[in-house]
Amino acid sequence: MTERPYLSIGEVLALLLEEFPDVTISKIRFLESQGLIDPERTPSGYRKFYDGDVERLKVILREQRENFLPLRVIRDRLESGEIDDTGQHTAPRGIRNVVLPGSDETGELHVPDAAAVVTGHHPAAQLRLAGTAPAPAPPVSLAAVPAAPTHAPTNPAADFFAPTGNGVHPSITAVPAPAPAAPEEKDNYSAPEVCERAGVTAKQLADLESYGLIAGRGTGTNAVYSPADLAIVSAAAGILAHGVEARHLRAWRQAAEREAALFEQLVTPLIRQRNPKSRQQAGAMLRELADHGAALRAAILRAALGDHFDV
Repeated sequence: MTERPYLSIGEVLALLLEEFPDVTISKIRFLESQGLIDPERTPSGYRKFYDGDVERLKVILREQRENFLPLRVIRDRLESGEIDDTGQHTAPRGIRNVVLPGSDETGELHVPDAAAVVTGHHPAAQLRLAGTAPAPAPPVSLAAVPAAPTHAPTNPAADFFAPTGNGVHPSITAVPAPAPAAPEEKDNYSAPEVCERAGVTAKQLADLESYGLIAGRGTGTNAVYSPADLAIVSAAAGILAHGVEARHLRAWRQAAEREAALFEQLVTPLIRQRNPKSRQQAGAMLRELADHGAALRAAILRAALGDHFDV
């Protein structure tokens, strides 16, 4: 397998299972949705975990297990710098990650009274410091281009001399308008971009997030969404268009998470083996199970609505 500097979520799970046997991929995803971790994404939407992300996960899971802390408290302590990504207690709130000159070799900082203090743990701050805050995208035209005729005239001579309604001689071939360029695929999408591409309103997007169907990263105007989030919103848009509210779609998320947890249990023995061949087998098995699960859901739904279908 090609060496890469990051780990997939399955590889991270394999590293964590020895110390945290109860952890699952769903648990890791949940911690991300709660803002405790913020892994990068590949262009296809897959998570990329680096060493720092893995250490941060270990800190969070230890704080839960050993100190019984709620996730909100753990997040606040990490963001304030009370504990760092290695689990060590650090300087008081406001001193961690101060971007100011004047620190000595012990790390002690002397901050002037009127100096601005910039912290680096908040997701929005991380986006700004990394220079990845999304810029508004130009509007993309989705106007459909009329299809060109696919049949040849049955009588070319008659067609040539036939009058036209637009004053253009029929022998002059019209140049079709160029097809609109396909929307650019990106690693992250801003809220306006998601709304435009999926065809939902800002309120519908906010409702989908508040009910747990998607989980943006960052806060406020700096919030960004993954390609997977965009796919979920696009799929939900068709149902919302029929008057269904976002809160009614939670059942889909819950059912999918239960299905994912079942499949994860089936591939966990392969993931524990920690070798490339086993990980490939686990990935192939998950793809096969996902296909079977989708077919089963469709069959059950069609059976439940069979009286309304013309089958």
